[in-house]
Amino acid sequence: MLDESLLDAPDALARADRRGLLRGAAEAGARVRTAARHATEAGLADLRPDGRPRAVLIAGPGTAATGVADLLGALAGASAPVTRLHPTGVAHAAGALRWALPGWVGPVDLLLLATTDGTEPGLAVLAEQAYRRGCTVVAVAPERSPLSAAVDGAHGLLVPMAKAPYQEYDESAAAGPGALWALLTPLLVLLDRVGLITAAPATLQRVADRLDRTAERCGPAIATYSNPAKTLASELAGALPLIWSEGAGAGPAGRRFAATLAELAGCPALAADLPEALPAHGVLLAGSLAAGADPEDFFRDRVEEPQALHAHIVLLRDRPTGGLSAAPAARELALSHDTAVSELEPEEGSELEQLAELLAVTDFATAYLALATRGHG
Repeated sequence: MLDESLLDAPDALARADRRGLLRGAAEAGARVRTAARHATEAGLADLRPDGRPRAVLIAGPGTAATGVADLLGALAGASAPVTRLHPTGVAHAAGALRWALPGWVGPVDLLLLATTDGTEPGLAVLAEQAYRRGCTVVAVAPERSPLSAAVDGAHGLLVPMAKAPYQEYDESAAAGPGALWALLTPLLVLLDRVGLITAAPATLQRVADRLDRTAERCGPAIATYSNPAKTLASELAGALPLIWSEGAGAGPAGRRFAATLAELAGCPALAADLPEALPAHGVLLAGSLAAGADPEDFFRDRVEEPQALHAHIVLLRDRPTGGLSAAPAARELALSHDTAVSELEPEEGSELEQLAELLAVTDFATAYLALATRGHG
């Protein structure tokens, strides 16, 4: 059950936000600026690479590292393959996770380590493996963590992870927006220097500004009726979100939204790219999840009987450039099955700016859903 009265009670939201989800979303712009400064101080901005790496590999635990790999892969496009190395282990604990380099990795490849923890022995072993093969290692991790010493021993480069402004505590929600931007920003600077993506200092400043403006629109003090994130959270309460994305940047944003809804708000969600989302999820809409599937729903006892789970489509789109879009077909399919649709499309700007806005709105929506749904604050 969603406590809608909580959404328009900023003080109550602040008290309920024990994991700092709203604070992390609000401070995303500041985290980008701090992380960019750390990258410059670590020497990334002064790199003079001999050429592009053949392949980029990314290793790290959890939702943040997954999101970083997905986002960098979308931004790099055909410049070079970006591959996430998936961990193995008997448990998802720092000491239990292990990573392995593919056999083909060598001196022309680049290994990126991204972690909010820095105590993972498996990442230290991976850095040593890369060093023995002549593969360059760059890590973003907490300063003075065990991993920082391992990267130094592997002749790699460490960028200290940007902390939340004015706070010294460890990141309480590693899946939250603060962790994502703290890990992603230095790697954007690095891949800009090696020629795989475009993320100049001025671009990152505009990204931070876009995150700040989005935080102003989506903040706790803004009423639900004019707040896109609160509106989306209230629409998704008690529903199964089907997150359909269109555009290179919207895909990773949609997959991250689905992951954080599950991990932070306890809300299962499915993500797919258009147009393949239409056949992939079409049967779901034709079944019991369709809003119009139960003709007796009108007569249901609203107090005694639990509400049936219905699908709710979230359409995430980059601003279309070529004019070709599957969005009309998506709307038509939803309409034919009486299924509600929420749409998010960013304002004009660079690819990174648009991506930042989609991430910010969905991060705020996840936070509101987590806080206003009983048991997940």
